[in-house]
Amino acid sequence: MPTFTYEGKTASGDVKKGKVEADNEQAALNKLKQMQITPSEVKKAGLMSAEIKMPGFMSGVSRKDLVIFTRQFATMIDSGLPLVQCLDIQAQQAQNPAFRTQLTSIKETVESGATFADALRKFPKTFDELYVNLVAAGEVGGILDTILNRLAAYIEKNEKLKRQVKGAMAYPAVVMVVTIGCVVLLLVKVVPMYSKLFAEMGQSLPLPTQILVTASNVFVKYFVVIFLAIVGVIVLIKVATQHPKIAYMVDNLSLRLPVLGDLMTKIAVARFCRTLGTMISSGVPILDALEICSKTAGNKVIEEAVMQTRESISEGRTIADPLAEAKVFPQMVCQMISVGEATGALDTMLGKIADFYDEEVETAVGALTSVLEPIMLVGLGGTIGFFVVAMYLPMFKAASALSG
Repeated sequence: MPTFTYEGKTASGDVKKGKVEADNEQAALNKLKQMQITPSEVKKAGLMSAEIKMPGFMSGVSRKDLVIFTRQFATMIDSGLPLVQCLDIQAQQAQNPAFRTQLTSIKETVESGATFADALRKFPKTFDELYVNLVAAGEVGGILDTILNRLAAYIEKNEKLKRQVKGAMAYPAVVMVVTIGCVVLLLVKVVPMYSKLFAEMGQSLPLPTQILVTASNVFVKYFVVIFLAIVGVIVLIKVATQHPKIAYMVDNLSLRLPVLGDLMTKIAVARFCRTLGTMISSGVPILDALEICSKTAGNKVIEEAVMQTRESISEGRTIADPLAEAKVFPQMVCQMISVGEATGALDTMLGKIADFYDEEVETAVGALTSVLEPIMLVGLGGTIGFFVVAMYLPMFKAASALSG
């Protein structure tokens, strides 16, 4: 009998991993349900089931693929086509081989008697908890097409937000790469040639030139050590930030940085309000919605504030009060949420807050770019200028000595 590995949550909310024997994947899912485990991932064990990824092939599913699928799937469901037929059509026309494989597997799972949401849970990297929970709510409420349209709109707006931030970081990143490239080229190729010339001149070098020549000699001689040290530091930082306390400290510091901290706060607010508003309007219970929102926050400080809010709500409090007490979200946001709760239109109010902060993010991105541009240009110009001055100072000194 085949063995399936699984990862899921128990009835108490604990994450559990293990193996279960079953005739097929659906039978494994049924066994897990009997064990009161909600699976987030179920895979057939063994070497033959391992995913082999080659560059350019089976590289995963993009957000664009997901949006197109969601939009088209909503249209098909709205037209009255059976669920399995919709999945079959989508699998056949999928351009991405990885997505085609996933959709075929989802179709087979649905055919064997599972719900659409349970079938999607097999691929958590493509269909996250937000997606799966909204689909489950749509299936229960009989409004799957409406839910899918909301999901597509949510993903599109979320991706637009990401593009704005990436766009703001593109220019500084390019300037930084160019600066590092110029410095390495000068240290490895240009400075050694000039240092030989300086040695032949037989005169003492000015301090800037001495610094530059010494830096070039050390860099060329210990290049491998320097490279490995840089890689080691990067890996160490990445590992360290996996620790909850360190990650919290880093995220807390990032929110307090000038200009950048304001931008990150606005991004977090927009994402939180968009996610929570979409889930509430789709009929997802508020406690489940807040738990998912905390995981998609992208910031440990925001995540903790949302989870504290969730605990307060389970004790009978409103959403706005504990959010305000956390002092993470702006007061205006907390007040608007309070109004939304009082009027019974919380999902609508959250949507308005998200739209407002989307525009605020665009403005903040422009402000960040306008601040970074001159700083980066001055940094690049200053670095190159130092190299030029340091290399030409001995020549000027020699020329003045000859003329004197």
